[in-house]
Amino acid sequence: MGKIPKGILILGFVSFFTDLSSEMIYPLIPVFLSGVLGAGALALGLIEGIAESTAAFAKVFSGFWTDRAKRRKPFILAGYGISGLVRPLIAFAASWPFVLLMRFLDRMGKGIRTSPRDALVADITQPGQRGAAFGLHRAMDHAGAVAGPLVAAALLGFAALSIRHVFLLAIIPSVLVVAIIVLFVHDPAAAKIPKTSEPQSIDSHWKDLDGTFKHFLAPLLLFTLGNSTDAFLILRLSNAGISASHIAILWAAHNAIKMISTYTGGRLADSLGSRKLIISGWIFYALIYAAFAFAEAPDILIASFLLYGIYFGLCEPSEKSLVADMVPLNLRGTAFGYYHFVSGLGALPASILFGFLWHSFSAQTAFFTGAALAMLAAVLLQISSVGRESKRLPDTEMELIRRKTTGLRRV
Repeated sequence: MGKIPKGILILGFVSFFTDLSSEMIYPLIPVFLSGVLGAGALALGLIEGIAESTAAFAKVFSGFWTDRAKRRKPFILAGYGISGLVRPLIAFAASWPFVLLMRFLDRMGKGIRTSPRDALVADITQPGQRGAAFGLHRAMDHAGAVAGPLVAAALLGFAALSIRHVFLLAIIPSVLVVAIIVLFVHDPAAAKIPKTSEPQSIDSHWKDLDGTFKHFLAPLLLFTLGNSTDAFLILRLSNAGISASHIAILWAAHNAIKMISTYTGGRLADSLGSRKLIISGWIFYALIYAAFAFAEAPDILIASFLLYGIYFGLCEPSEKSLVADMVPLNLRGTAFGYYHFVSGLGALPASILFGFLWHSFSAQTAFFTGAALAMLAAVLLQISSVGRESKRLPDTEMELIRRKTTGLRRV
């Protein structure tokens, strides 16, 4: 396995500061909605479901257009810029619909940037090191998610600021993100993306994608239907009597585990195979949600929440590495768009269903349903032929040229 390009590190810093900003806000939203705005589980499910589904649809179109334009940076810059601008405006919310609007715009920015960014990560790495590259990138992303809640906890506890003030201060790392992208992120040479078989529409793009990739999307969608927003985990901890400042610290610890596990999981995906890790991750997710369904003691809930971070290490780099290996270079952005689309397609029904089950029955019913769907998805992937063979698509001629041309190694 060759040395991971420095462009991955640059994109890692972009994600680090983005998550620092985002995670100053995200773990406090359930507390803000319930304690300040008086909204409940149904409103939380609606907000997060619409937000994530919005991102899912945007990722399809941004993936398609980044392949057509043969450029990544404009989409990355626009996406990070939009999110960084609107996210702190949640501080001005007087009711939950305003939070919904800001989360909608925030996730729209995420949708614009994600597929081009993931395609860029794959563009500048060689087959056989993509798991490690995605793992390193996600580890730096989660490192920001560790710092964000700690900063929020310090501002709430030591500086005695209000939640609204913490939200406003999240603009500072967002400004750094835009500066890094403008100065240090570069498009790969246009010649890297072949002009052959250029699609004329999203439909033609879809038809050109390999059947194995499409078959992977079915169990992925089933899993997503049980993968509701993590805000419900935070709400469960809050209802167990854990304070907002302690939740922020727990969220930081949870993300520290995610950081370590994604870095390790990415390297394991390259050596053991992505499919095995995905199946293991979905089973592990089901066990964690089962624990949240049946546990009542705060200590057990806290331990389960921290262990939950291992799931991300098993699945995040493995899924992206598998997608990159199943599709050709000129369809890479589109493939990531569909991957993220399916991942987010179930977000709205998943979160609304979860909120409905929690509100109408109990938290235990909601968490057990999520566990059951995750286990079914793991079984479906296990019996499918997706990823059974470890072969990867052969490098294109332009990728071989890239290996020999050091100037094209820059991001």
